[in-house]
Amino acid sequence: MSATPHKPTVTEREARQVAEAAREQDWRKPSFAKELFLGRFRLDLIHPHPLPADEDTLRGEEFLAKLRDFCETKIDSARIEREARIPDETITGLKELGALGMKIDTKYGGLGLTQVYYNKALALVGSVNPALGALLSAHQSIGVPQPLKLFGTQEQRDTFLPRCARTDISAFLLTEPDVGSDPARLATTAVPDGDDYILDGVKLWTTNGVVADLLVVMARVPKSENGKGGITAFVVEAASEGVTVENRNAFMGLRGLENGVTRFHRVRVPAANRIGPEGAGLKIALTTLNTGRLSLPAMCVGAGKWCLKIAREWTSVREQWGKPVALHEAVGSKISFIAATTFALEAVLDLSSQMADESRNDIRIEAALAKLYGSEMACLMADELVQIRGGRGFETAASLAARGERAVPAEQLLRDLRINRIFEGSTEIMHLLIAREAVDAHLSVAGDLIDPDKSLSEKAKAGANAGVFYAKWLPKLVAGAGQLPRSYSEFDHDVDLSPHLRYVERNARKLARSTFYAMSRWQGRMETKQGFLGRIVDIGAELFAMSAACVRAELLRTKGDHGREAYQLADAFCRQSRIRVEELFGRLWTNTDDIDRKVVKGVLSGTYTWLEEGVLDPSGEGPWIADATPGASTRENLHRPIR
Repeated sequence: MSATPHKPTVTEREARQVAEAAREQDWRKPSFAKELFLGRFRLDLIHPHPLPADEDTLRGEEFLAKLRDFCETKIDSARIEREARIPDETITGLKELGALGMKIDTKYGGLGLTQVYYNKALALVGSVNPALGALLSAHQSIGVPQPLKLFGTQEQRDTFLPRCARTDISAFLLTEPDVGSDPARLATTAVPDGDDYILDGVKLWTTNGVVADLLVVMARVPKSENGKGGITAFVVEAASEGVTVENRNAFMGLRGLENGVTRFHRVRVPAANRIGPEGAGLKIALTTLNTGRLSLPAMCVGAGKWCLKIAREWTSVREQWGKPVALHEAVGSKISFIAATTFALEAVLDLSSQMADESRNDIRIEAALAKLYGSEMACLMADELVQIRGGRGFETAASLAARGERAVPAEQLLRDLRINRIFEGSTEIMHLLIAREAVDAHLSVAGDLIDPDKSLSEKAKAGANAGVFYAKWLPKLVAGAGQLPRSYSEFDHDVDLSPHLRYVERNARKLARSTFYAMSRWQGRMETKQGFLGRIVDIGAELFAMSAACVRAELLRTKGDHGREAYQLADAFCRQSRIRVEELFGRLWTNTDDIDRKVVKGVLSGTYTWLEEGVLDPSGEGPWIADATPGASTRENLHRPIR
């Protein structure tokens, strides 16, 4: 019999322990970004730039050509925006093209594309309509195919992957109405019952959930004599009895997104559909996201390319005060920012993706940085495009067309991109996730020193280990190749990029020194200094992007593929990035974090409610968080499988 599900009550410490247990604990492969945060600029890990195999390139380019033709002739983006729904025939066409199986091995009926070409495909589709890109990404990056590829049994792969490759859309269900980035409070339960589990609970923001055929569901299994229990992953048939899509959610952007609320009431799931052992659900989710997160920056790169195209075309014909607006410095600086940033984002994405394909390096930090940096910078580029377009940027494409002008959906792009700063880990959560990985080496040797639960003998042992580690590590942060005038001279051609790489090397050491000083100063309170940690991560992201941009420029030069222009863009990006880095370093120690905390306490205590006077709240009635009490659904099932 199924026990009555309940929402777990957990302390902050218990929540952190759950998240920590889900982390990959070991570093079996080298990581460029991990070394960067430790003050070690391992250029050899990314240069020369890794390249895909010829057969992978051929297969990828052949598919991109077919996909481009489909996007140009079969996708009506304006209709999707107008009707807030992707036409069934569009999705059917993508299925027939094999787009559902881009990342699935050919032996299961998929296309077997590399991460590099999968990303290029997402950038292409996303440039036509981001909701379509989100559908394909949610299906393959975090839906059924990727968890089964990494953790599934052979029987599960044989059963589900052929379906996912051609016909069945999948979705990933973790978030609940009252559970976001804190999965320790997960309330959905899966109770063992013979050879099955009985699933009960409610999931929110189920991207693809409205049209999905297969679901990856995270649920809490109770601990028993026969099982360790814990958060566990299952493949669930969306058509199962007791599964109800209760609502199709609507958002400020991605109007075609099939995102809903899904309720499970006594849903019987075969034990054979469990992915991995009991309790491995969060580890599976986080590991899946290591490369799955690269889909978002892929679409951000596509957005940057489109922003650059529109900015170039518009500012060359729009004249003010006797010359094209592009030639006015106030506008020109925005165009330069879009061009340089797009180049750098593509460099970060392609480098991270190619490293993922080669599997020689651990790219968990690189992928997270690509997601964080790409989502933030793409929003800035879209915002600048709207500003460049002026009133036309704020006007909808439909309105522009109605009065006889080119239907440029700049405002739609801004709305569509905004979710990327929240999807698959908000910027704030990404800062904490990356920061945790960045200080992993320190916590490995000195963590017990600041752990209140450790005994004196354990602290003494940790102190001895830390002494050995820091005696070797700290002296290496004093000087390095960044202080030698001719270091990285192989990057000196028509434009000299070597000073930028020397800058990265010097500031990687400075970043590591700053982190060490902060840990020494705050010790166990370090995890509460989220403003500081966010700036540390943002500095690392800029240094990584600078490195990737230089390495990509050199690759293009050696291939004879716009090398001179690539060097110019890399130089411009690095100069812009260095200004941001200097500001971030200054804000590490000169900021308003302390006063901000005092103001927040005042806001929450009602001290400033007088400031809210003089306005009316147009919000409707209802609770802040919808009731998610388990039980049978009382609403119409909006599930709409596409066949």
